[in-house]
Amino acid sequence: MTRRRLKPEERRAELLDIGAELFAARPYDDVLMEDIAERAGASRALLYRYFPAKRDLFAAIYQRAADRLVTQTEEARSGSLEELVRAGLEAHLEYFAANKLTVLAANRALAGDPVIQTIVNDELTALLARMLDASGLRGRQRVTGSAVLRSWLVFVREMCLSWLENDAIGRDEVHEICVRALLAALAALPARAE
Repeated sequence: MTRRRLKPEERRAELLDIGAELFAARPYDDVLMEDIAERAGASRALLYRYFPAKRDLFAAIYQRAADRLVTQTEEARSGSLEELVRAGLEAHLEYFAANKLTVLAANRALAGDPVIQTIVNDELTALLARMLDASGLRGRQRVTGSAVLRSWLVFVREMCLSWLENDAIGRDEVHEICVRALLAALAALPARAE
């Protein structure tokens, strides 16, 4: 491939796009920085100037995806909690289905990586805040509800990973189980007026 000059932000975006495509198509360990540089028509030195290690490139790709998912779920913010949850789940399941290997790498192969886990936790925190706002819970119920919602988000993450790893679980089944689990958990909150 012929090399071409791009502005730094264009080159970085191109490297992220190519990397995202390769990480979605291959297991993490099978993606080589050399392949990304070659596809971009860039030298390895240039690639390493933007991303000093493969993990750094992967983290930037995963951060961009997390930011996009949080933005997508923002669109459903004006509805009820259930509407927000259904729309958010649909956006996540769509991304997970299209990027199975990327999601599994972030949550399995790189599960102990502090940078990747910060991205995952920041996304969960943003979603939790949005869900709490939509719930209308106040006072002590909000504190308890926050614990329930955070636990539910971890449950959803594990359900989604099981779905990605196991063909016996269907996407629609995961979606409905997750929604019903949340509604049941919220229904169990003690009624307290404060």
